[in-house]
Amino acid sequence: MQPRTSRLPLQNPVAHGTDDDPRLAAELSAALAAARRRAVRDGDRQIDTAHLLHSLLEQDPQVRTVLGGGPQLARLLGYLVQRSIGYGLRWQSGVEHAGDAGSLLPVGLVGAVGAVGAVGDGLSPLAAEALEHACVRAERRGARTAGGVDLLAAIVAEPGARAVEVLDHAAVDIPELRARIDDGTEGASAFTG
Repeated sequence: MQPRTSRLPLQNPVAHGTDDDPRLAAELSAALAAARRRAVRDGDRQIDTAHLLHSLLEQDPQVRTVLGGGPQLARLLGYLVQRSIGYGLRWQSGVEHAGDAGSLLPVGLVGAVGAVGAVGDGLSPLAAEALEHACVRAERRGARTAGGVDLLAAIVAEPGARAVEVLDHAAVDIPELRARIDDGTEGASAFTG
């Protein structure tokens, strides 16, 4: 009888990250963990901003409120589901990058912000930068932890983010969404059509 050998699956760097950063609120930690599971399940090598957006919509009611809810939210979730079942296949071979280093951070903060550390393991460079910016945003508004809306604000600040591409396909008015996040208004819908 021949000895049985098992083939170990290739290690996915996304699977080994940690989501327990004390700077993240519970909802945001849950969204990050869900994004990590989604990326692993989809066979993606990194968590990108579209993974984060999808998980924020599922995990954080404040993010859903900021986006306005209703049929438009269902359309956005539909695009995100399509992305996870094939729409995003063209993204699997590349890495999501910011246009230039520090593009999400205000000019005075580029280089002043600490590394994301363990929470950034398995994140695309742009997703890691967005998480760091969410923490800076929360700190600036006097909060102890960053929440989902902080991360949404960071994501929509980068026009090259995959999540912004998805939002655009779902007819979300990005400048209006940015303005509503900055103003703290949650009533009107950010969807255009």
